[in-house]
Amino acid sequence: MLARVRSSLLQGIDALPCEVEVDFDPTAIEKQLVVGLPDAAVKESLERVGAALGNSGYYAPPGRSLINLAPADLKKEGPVYDLPIAVGMLAVGGVIRDGADAGSDGGLDYRHAVMAGELALDGRVRPIKGALALASMAKATGARAAIVPAANVVEASIVSGIDVYGVGTLAELVGLLTGQLEIEPYPPPDVGGILQQAQAPIDFADVRGQEGVKRAITIAAAGGHNLLMLGPAGTGKTMMAQALPGVLPPLTPDEAVEITRIYSAAGSLPPGAGLMTSRPVRSPHHTASAPAVVGGGIIPKPGEISLAHRGVLFLDELAEFPRIVLETLRQPLEDHVVTIARAHGSLRFPADFMLVAAMNPTPKGDMPAGEVGRRAMERYLSKISGPLLDRIDIHVEAPAVPFDHLTGKAERGTSTAQIRERAAAARERQIARQGAGTPNARLSGRQLDELAPMEDACRQVLRHAMTELKLSARAYDKIRRLARTIADLSGEEGLTVTHIAEAVGYRLLDRSV
Repeated sequence: MLARVRSSLLQGIDALPCEVEVDFDPTAIEKQLVVGLPDAAVKESLERVGAALGNSGYYAPPGRSLINLAPADLKKEGPVYDLPIAVGMLAVGGVIRDGADAGSDGGLDYRHAVMAGELALDGRVRPIKGALALASMAKATGARAAIVPAANVVEASIVSGIDVYGVGTLAELVGLLTGQLEIEPYPPPDVGGILQQAQAPIDFADVRGQEGVKRAITIAAAGGHNLLMLGPAGTGKTMMAQALPGVLPPLTPDEAVEITRIYSAAGSLPPGAGLMTSRPVRSPHHTASAPAVVGGGIIPKPGEISLAHRGVLFLDELAEFPRIVLETLRQPLEDHVVTIARAHGSLRFPADFMLVAAMNPTPKGDMPAGEVGRRAMERYLSKISGPLLDRIDIHVEAPAVPFDHLTGKAERGTSTAQIRERAAAARERQIARQGAGTPNARLSGRQLDELAPMEDACRQVLRHAMTELKLSARAYDKIRRLARTIADLSGEEGLTVTHIAEAVGYRLLDRSV
């Protein structure tokens, strides 16, 4: 007797079809075997499934059970195959019927559903990674339904056009497939309505002082530019980085689903959350390894830069990160994707993020004084390579906050609402000029020649800055992109000397590194 159950194989953030074949021979010596490149967790499924069946009131008949996970040339990992293996064993045992027999009692034909889930020994169904990818794959392959653990049903139901069922126990699943339980598909959520209710967690008005940094953040948010904040400890750098998503454009439904898909595949969705409603802020510790930041593993998984997709990657204490980790960021910052190559193939993960970095001027965390302090600062800053610094558009100093600004009587500074309004107006000008999806930070040199023309006075200022600061050709385009964003914030079509001068002011750190 043979049963075939449809499941999925997670590759990166995408799901591939995986067929779970259960062959049962009651006349052979009792034995159970899993083949198809299973890892240890998959091999252990037989023990979990056997206990879950017994504790749920079912039993596996004696005989030989051979479970094949196809395609057999791809590595399988994790406990996601517990549920389809259990269904296959119940099907060959006659508990669950298929074809016309399944429809006669009102049950769902398991052959037309894609399912995955981990079984507890008492029959409960535990959550899995990649439920959203599974539902997308099920729809793309023509399945009628997707069956996932109840804890994953909200994220999976985001995929419209397919019935998504959430089951909490093995008995519920059997009831669904046999028609003994009436379980309705989970209704798809209103993604747009959920996103409209999202609120910024931190208001820039709560950051005392630092109006110069807020100006730089306004420019960064308006044009999608990368940002580096340099200043002593305790000046609000981390707080401002965490508040940055509140001034970025609201997530579109497609972006929210895209981010949720990544977090689902990585197993990083917050408990009880079925949808990422705000732009992510990822803050890896400076001891993080290169695979943890860019992604990796035997079966590659997304790293911090992919988890920051459409959001912010915040690197605090930038100079403390290992040089090899920082250098791995250079290619993703340019291409906005990261490719992880392995012997059996390569996977591409999205990595379209804003890099926001913060660092102290010296290892002690304070501003240097005197010649000795200046040399200490130069040594510390030299830990950041010039090519990486070239890829950071804005370098801004976050000075120590005066005592008068810290007291309760001090006036509140620029708020999130004000920055968001200014940045949104500048982005609207960009969209009208160059279309959606191409912020100023992405303009090519040819586009800059057309959209950011400079008069002779601007060229003279920029030529002097390039010569004195010994800036690279990449920095030349960075300055023009910044000036274009500054002009958009001012509501001006052409670039002026003022715009160029302010943009050059954000490249002064190039002189120190």
